[in-house]
Amino acid sequence: MDSLQKAYEARSKKLNKIEEVKELKNPQDAFDKLGEYAKNGYDSIPDEDKKYFLKCFGIYDRPATPQMFMIKLRIPGGYLNSTQAREIGECALAYGQDYIDLTTRSQCELRYLDIKDIPTILQRLKNVGIDSYQTGVDNFRNIMTDPLDALGFDNVLPSYELLLKLQKTFLYSPEWISTLPRKFNTSITGSLSNRCNVFGHDCCFVLAQKDGCYGYNMYLGGKVGKIAKSADIFLANEDEVVKAFESITDLFKRFGFRDNRNKNRLHFLIDVVGMDEISSAIRENAGIDFARAGETMTKMDFNDPDQGKVQLRDGSFAVHVVVPSGVFTGSGMIEVANLSETYGNKEIRFDMEQSLYILGVKDVNTLLSEEFFEKYKSVNSPYFNHLIACAGTQHCPFGVIENKNDAINMATYLDEKVPLEKGRVRMYWSACVKGCGIHGLGDIGFEGCKTKVDGEAVGGVNISLGGQLVSEGVEGYTVLKSTPLKYAHFYVETLMLEYKKHKKADENFEQFHTRVLKQYTPASIGFMMKLGAYLRDKGIDIDFGFNDKTYTGKNEEFELFEIGRRLFYALTKREAYSAYDRFTNVLKNEKLENIRTLVENMDENIALMLEKILDEKEQNRAVVFSEISSFISIYES
Repeated sequence: MDSLQKAYEARSKKLNKIEEVKELKNPQDAFDKLGEYAKNGYDSIPDEDKKYFLKCFGIYDRPATPQMFMIKLRIPGGYLNSTQAREIGECALAYGQDYIDLTTRSQCELRYLDIKDIPTILQRLKNVGIDSYQTGVDNFRNIMTDPLDALGFDNVLPSYELLLKLQKTFLYSPEWISTLPRKFNTSITGSLSNRCNVFGHDCCFVLAQKDGCYGYNMYLGGKVGKIAKSADIFLANEDEVVKAFESITDLFKRFGFRDNRNKNRLHFLIDVVGMDEISSAIRENAGIDFARAGETMTKMDFNDPDQGKVQLRDGSFAVHVVVPSGVFTGSGMIEVANLSETYGNKEIRFDMEQSLYILGVKDVNTLLSEEFFEKYKSVNSPYFNHLIACAGTQHCPFGVIENKNDAINMATYLDEKVPLEKGRVRMYWSACVKGCGIHGLGDIGFEGCKTKVDGEAVGGVNISLGGQLVSEGVEGYTVLKSTPLKYAHFYVETLMLEYKKHKKADENFEQFHTRVLKQYTPASIGFMMKLGAYLRDKGIDIDFGFNDKTYTGKNEEFELFEIGRRLFYALTKREAYSAYDRFTNVLKNEKLENIRTLVENMDENIALMLEKILDEKEQNRAVVFSEISSFISIYES
């Protein structure tokens, strides 16, 4: 472990400010004073407790809602019974303006809470087995697993009880409360389907097979913008999983960096010393020569939200409830508890897409006839079924856009403009670069930013495509940067029109992207999104978009010429030049005819753009899309 020690020493010359705050007191002291703070009021709480120590116990002072707190509840694996769900709902109704956020870590958050009520809330929740311990800052966050663990037909190794064993190694332990360099996210699944974003965490235990036996492959270093990588370790049984978890968390605690908080996650330690060194250290620290990795078996996407239900092993159903952007209510949670008792087995599961399941349902049709499902659909439209949006400016100090309603408004607009009877598109929204809405894993990802329209600063998004949950996961790539929210829906509309036009039967957007869009450069896709919006805005009704097959080899210069040639033809029904040699004109002396003489009321911007793309002289042509994007702008930056 010499490499780990050297890496740690190289990054230990200066501590970040949070590490200095940690030295002020034992976090437990802040928690123990909650009763005093509740009695004496908000102003009696020391700044360090508001800003850090209370967060160790999931109690967040939210500047966006002055003198009101948020409590982040620990819901292991997203598993709730009806009694717990009802108590959470009643607390939200009584103390938190009837508001609940469902999160991408399969847990929930209560908001708008007064400090005077927090001890009461925590005690009420504790009475039903729910708390908020270690759910914030530099602690182990809620461990995720398959919400249908042990129940689904695609589950091979039930993992929830093992999750609880992992949790037991740190929860309530003084040696682990606020002692990590940064937060630590963990996932575990024994299922063939990836219902818990299993590859997106610091430490991941994933169903695997080796030598005919089932166990878990270990993956490490996932975070926003990075998929975890194989540690080349196969864990053959539950004891080995626990030992490996204890080993890597001990190593992170001892050698993790504590200088720059933006580069303190486990990913950065691995990046410095290499995965081979980390894997060797895990084995040495555990005192076990763990086997090399087997074949990872969690390779399937999950489509339960598209069906609204999924049959379980005992013949009953898990009925899905779509909660757009995770914006829920205490009243709704109470209704879910009641419905689960009337129609199900009193078990409820949160999922990674901010929605939930009611388990053990035998009479699905009668359940769905309940008034509750008029507001919260079992199957919504393809734009809502897999919609994620993190807290945003209304609740989070890091958010730069409102986010939740932005996501809902986008889905609503697309429902109206490009209705889809069948299909699936995962739109994941993060209000800032921190990426709590896991935008990088969405079919279409939105990352909040600031941009300008007519010289004024406004909310915007960076738009990405190509994120995947299947196999070992794939992070998306950016196609449009700093896009004003005011116009973003027009550009995404272009994509959805193309998806609807080209999609094969039962083809989801991820498959459409792989089959069609991946043939194009990101710049080309972004340009076509803008071009489609511009043509619709100007009332230019032509059939123009992506081709199922292209031969440009993802070369921007070739893509540009091909778009120019195709657009010229779509407008005039004649070729720009009489003959082509791949992506240029054969006859070098042939003149480009003035398109204004061929098309009545020709749009001047399009005419100028085509002249720039199709100029007779190759040396005068645009060779990258950034040279011509200004011609098709529908706003002033």
